[in-house]
Amino acid sequence: MNAKELNDKTPDQLRDELVSLKKEAFNLRFQQATSQLENTARIRQVRRNVARINTVLNQKAASAASDA
Repeated sequence: MNAKELNDKTPDQLRDELVSLKKEAFNLRFQQATSQLENTARIRQVRRNVARINTVLNQKAASAASDA
């Protein structure tokens, strides 16, 4: 998932994606705590994707505010 793909989505779609990524991050943390996590790099990927989505949402909100 890159920023270009995220820019094409609506804010509602981004929020839905954000919720699903946060759930995945929660599950990954539990797997790590119980030593069941196989792909440790996935935690980092999910965390960065959450940050990307938050950045795009903030950019869209700022541009909407400046247009108004």
